[in-house]
Amino acid sequence: MSNIEKMRTPLKNVRHLGSAKEGTDHFWRQRMTAVANLILAPLFVALLVFMVGRDYGDVRRVLGHPLVAVLMILFIGAGLAHMRLGMQTIIEDYVHGEGRKIVLLMLNTFFVIAIGVIAVFSLLKLSLAEF
Repeated sequence: MSNIEKMRTPLKNVRHLGSAKEGTDHFWRQRMTAVANLILAPLFVALLVFMVGRDYGDVRRVLGHPLVAVLMILFIGAGLAHMRLGMQTIIEDYVHGEGRKIVLLMLNTFFVIAIGVIAVFSLLKLSLAEF
């Protein structure tokens, strides 16, 4: 048993919770979104390169393909989730004062939700709109 494990209460050892009450859950969510982004970001860049010089109709046809649309929505979701977790860590580590910290964490969540809704709506409008 390490020194850190000796300092934890038995309940914290069972739940794997640290001082922020999130423990390894936050760590694993950030790593999972990072891995998802490692897979989805190159596909997004390849799609952008493929679309260079295409006209509006071609872009709509490509984005209208179900596989492409689903991958784009997954990329948006994984990217925004990763961004939210990263900003949460920064806010928790560097903002002092509980009131300011809570307000900034709430704004961080609202910002991610707003950007996600706008991005997915835009993608669906572009890919599902009739010619």
